[in-house]
Amino acid sequence: MEVEAVSCECCGLEEECTGEYTAGVRAYFGGRWLCGLCSESVKYEAGKCAGGAAPGVEEAVRAHMAICRTLKSGGPAGRVADGMRQMLRTASWKKAAAAAPSRSAGGHHRSSPLSIGL
Repeated sequence: MEVEAVSCECCGLEEECTGEYTAGVRAYFGGRWLCGLCSESVKYEAGKCAGGAAPGVEEAVRAHMAICRTLKSGGPAGRVADGMRQMLRTASWKKAAAAAPSRSAGGHHRSSPLSIGL
């Protein structure tokens, strides 16, 4: 099996894949090759609203490509890192909010590390 280097048409991340795998990905995404992270994001977006309200795969690809174009940090690796950082911030914020005691009227609130930039 011959392996070829292909670049994601959304984020630019390069992967080495077999021709058979590459052809399958291109067939699913309307001729475009997407890396594993972008393809999962597009599949999620295309299928998240059951009952006919979900966008088609082509529409989801276009939307994801637009998002990737707006991210301007450090190339493909930087965009992946930014996405992971945002995901972790969101998860940390939700965890901290769930663990925090409810504030009483006139009570004091202590800032979380995320709110002070740490």
